[in-house]
Amino acid sequence: MKAFLIGGTGSGCGKTTLTLGLLRALTRRGLQVQPYKVGPDYIDTGWHSAVSGVASRNLDAFMLPQPTLNWLYNQHAQAADVAVIEGVMGLYDGYGTDPNYCSSAGMAKQIGCPVILVIDGKAVSTSAAATVMGFCHFDPAVRIAGVIVNRVNSETHYQLLKQAIETYTKIPVLGRMPTLPSVSLPERHLGLITAYEQQDMDAIWDTLADSLEQHIDLDRLLALSDVQPAPNACAPTLPAPESGRGLTLALADDEAFHFYYPDNLQLLEQLGIHIVRFSPLRDEALPACQMVYIGGGYPELYGETLAKNSSMRQSLRDAHQRGVAIYAECGGLMYLGTTLKDQSGNTYAMTGIFPGESRMEGRLKRFGYCQATAVHDTLLAAEGETLRGHEFHYSDFHTDFPPVFQFEKQRDGVTQQRWQGGYQMGNPLASSLHLHFSQHPEMLSHWLKRGRAL
Repeated sequence: MKAFLIGGTGSGCGKTTLTLGLLRALTRRGLQVQPYKVGPDYIDTGWHSAVSGVASRNLDAFMLPQPTLNWLYNQHAQAADVAVIEGVMGLYDGYGTDPNYCSSAGMAKQIGCPVILVIDGKAVSTSAAATVMGFCHFDPAVRIAGVIVNRVNSETHYQLLKQAIETYTKIPVLGRMPTLPSVSLPERHLGLITAYEQQDMDAIWDTLADSLEQHIDLDRLLALSDVQPAPNACAPTLPAPESGRGLTLALADDEAFHFYYPDNLQLLEQLGIHIVRFSPLRDEALPACQMVYIGGGYPELYGETLAKNSSMRQSLRDAHQRGVAIYAECGGLMYLGTTLKDQSGNTYAMTGIFPGESRMEGRLKRFGYCQATAVHDTLLAAEGETLRGHEFHYSDFHTDFPPVFQFEKQRDGVTQQRWQGGYQMGNPLASSLHLHFSQHPEMLSHWLKRGRAL
């Protein structure tokens, strides 16, 4: 196996751009790449998949037990020539102050993977060596195998940095990434614009890959990337294999709703469920199904179109009345409410399955990892069971409908916040929580049972 993790000195140091360029450059060499992202991010993984043509996977140490995460990592990495893992934030930044918990460094140690450290080379010379030395000495158990310097256009400047870093740290400098004005990723309030919304960018990725081929020693990078399979790996316990056979799940998939973990969809298919995709924006009605999954996305950008598609909204209401088992996350909750109010103050009719209004608030309402304990039996968790997930949204759902989850956010073992949320109306369950099903695949048994009862 070959694998390496792109770690950075902090957010904004160029990890995503470098990862995308490497994915394209290695793919063009005829290598089978497997992209990964540390943490719960959907947008970066979407870009990975678009550039490489391979579904990028999330390595999330909060949601997934270590044996399960390592098993999933091994399954995909062993089928590829090289695994390319994009880290999160700075190398030692995780959840709280523990540098190993949910951090890129912790993940590199957990799966036994070398780190390629990205540093910003703009307006610095020998001090770059002190930065690299600090990252190496902070935790010697993290194997920093090489350095790539970002934002360096001059070969003279690069050679100065390379000599200083290699002289004082003995860590090889593998190359540089020049500033390329033609290569940039568009952004909006939740971060980057999604790859789903951007088409015909192959020329941009090839330009980036051309630059990396010229300025980075890819052969040496690959030579430094030999690894063994992650240790202590164990497949999670699944519901009975036949439990999903004969069931059809309708999956919302268009510009408004497309935040899904590929491992979630693969797990559903492993159970024998047939997945049929539909568009709440364009299709007139749901396909024939017993289950519906509406993920996150950007419904607030498409409120008018969603509202005008009254036949689809009616189709979902009819499915609810028939007892179809509907599960919705974040943007899906917004769509299942009565109305949606966007940032401009425009109000649009939604499906009305749950009484309440989603309002864009102009600032982050919830962000980060949390756990949700069911106070009643739900579509995914029985009373008293706890799910671990992630929230990231600018909207708030205003309703008098009783919630079904007690949420709690902890950091460094101390409870930071408690709140209630999540709603169940008959079979449909909706909340702002994004879940990785592999944390406890048995949760799907509740959903399958309700789908089977239809």
